[in-house]
Amino acid sequence: MVSGSGTILEAILDAGLVVALVVADRPCRGLDVATTAGVEAVLVDRRDFGGFGPHFDREAYSRALVETIARHDIDLVAMAGFGTVTTRAFPAAYPGRVLNTHPSLLPDFKGWHAVAQALAAGVGESGCTVHLATAELDEGPILAQSRVPVVSGDTDETLHERIKRVERELYPRVITRVMAALAEGREPASLEEARGDA
Repeated sequence: MVSGSGTILEAILDAGLVVALVVADRPCRGLDVATTAGVEAVLVDRRDFGGFGPHFDREAYSRALVETIARHDIDLVAMAGFGTVTTRAFPAAYPGRVLNTHPSLLPDFKGWHAVAQALAAGVGESGCTVHLATAELDEGPILAQSRVPVVSGDTDETLHERIKRVERELYPRVITRVMAALAEGREPASLEEARGDA
């Protein structure tokens, strides 16, 4: 599931992982990445559900996502920079099978502006977290983290780019472990690994 440039999707594909479907919530380069790779790409456009303002029908949109993905044989859902918060209907349809990658060391700095929040807080390090997505925003069991130092003069853009570099390495690795666990009948929540440094 993508909303932007598709660089995390590219990392997933480059790692040799099989991607059956790419879903986006807005027109974006991620859809082009999927199409170029020969992966089915579907736009479930937020604008058809009220757009980005106060009239957005989050519940109807979440149900539409579930219906779209249900038409395919999907074992695991990987959010890769997906910018729409869903309702409980979405993770409930795939319990323990929705992964998310987030640009902070959760539980710190949840939400869309995590990198800016980390800089504003003056922390000495940030990083990325891969976790199981639940109905609560940026909650759920943490599967892995990579740390990234915050350096003098960092901006939102420079720090975010360094986080993305480690994220593009960590996320495919975690997806691989989760898929192996599912194939063996184990639950992904049991796979928490030591939090590494980048």
